[in-house]
Amino acid sequence: APYFAKAPPVFIMGKDLRAIFSRRHSYATKSNKTLKVKTPGGSLVLHQLKKLSKGPRCGETGVTLHGIKKLKMKAYKNVHKREKTVKRAYGGSLCGKAVRDRILRAFLIEEQKIVKKIESEKKK
Repeated sequence: APYFAKAPPVFIMGKDLRAIFSRRHSYATKSNKTLKVKTPGGSLVLHQLKKLSKGPRCGETGVTLHGIKKLKMKAYKNVHKREKTVKRAYGGSLCGKAVRDRILRAFLIEEQKIVKKIESEKKK
């Protein structure tokens, strides 16, 4: 059979999964994160995502604090006090381990002072 008798290859087009940025900022940067969402009408649109906050961190260890909401600084204004702190000494600023270490250090220093005092009395 001659070469032209062969049927041409058939390309089956898939569904168009491209979406266009709805704003003028067209580069895929950290501030321009989007999520593809299919609408009930069947079209594909991009939802603009907000940047996530790292949340509050411990002043000594730098660990993320548990039990406190991860919000932007301005958003803490509209949140209840119980969502901003933990009911403990140094609640919203230090983690539990750091507080425990501080208490232990203070206790050991006091013990050391007492031992020094007793030793100085024995020498006299």
